[in-house]
Amino acid sequence: MDVTSETFQRDVIERSRELPVVVDFWAPWCAPCTMLGPVLEKEIEERSGAVELAKIDVDENQDIAAMYSIRGIPAVKAFRGGNVVAEFVGVQPAPAIARFLDQLSGPSATEQVLAELKSSGEAPEVAAALEAGDHKQALELLLEQVRGGDDSERQRLGRYMIALFGDLGADNPVSLQYRRQLASTLY
Repeated sequence: MDVTSETFQRDVIERSRELPVVVDFWAPWCAPCTMLGPVLEKEIEERSGAVELAKIDVDENQDIAAMYSIRGIPAVKAFRGGNVVAEFVGVQPAPAIARFLDQLSGPSATEQVLAELKSSGEAPEVAAALEAGDHKQALELLLEQVRGGDDSERQRLGRYMIALFGDLGADNPVSLQYRRQLASTLY
């Protein structure tokens, strides 16, 4: 679907709370964009509705392109839960696009962390916070455990935190706050 500045919030951000939305930032004059578009469309079509494609003409929607720091096209950003969770720039071969899309259609990093915590029975308060959608509380609890753990535990729990940062998005204020704290704790 073609998305504009007026429909971006609904068609990308809100829709990505239901299923992953891949946004193709392109322009009609861009030869690499015309090469990538059909490959991206075909690979998404093969996933039978598990991932949705949105196309944004950067010339007509410069505000959205600027908001997401688009410096070169084609640029592809994957949204999940309202945040950018993966991206690439430039033309990619079909197998690379397939791997990119397959990563999106699986469980999110938060879902994976939650499943691991539940299966191990470890940190039930962190699992409860994640189930409630409270990433900040989960990160705070994980950080406390990182500070008090042995080296192996610190590395494992740090990986959980990094996975959660990915779901929140690199520019999310909670990610930024806890990423700095984790770095200062580990290093």
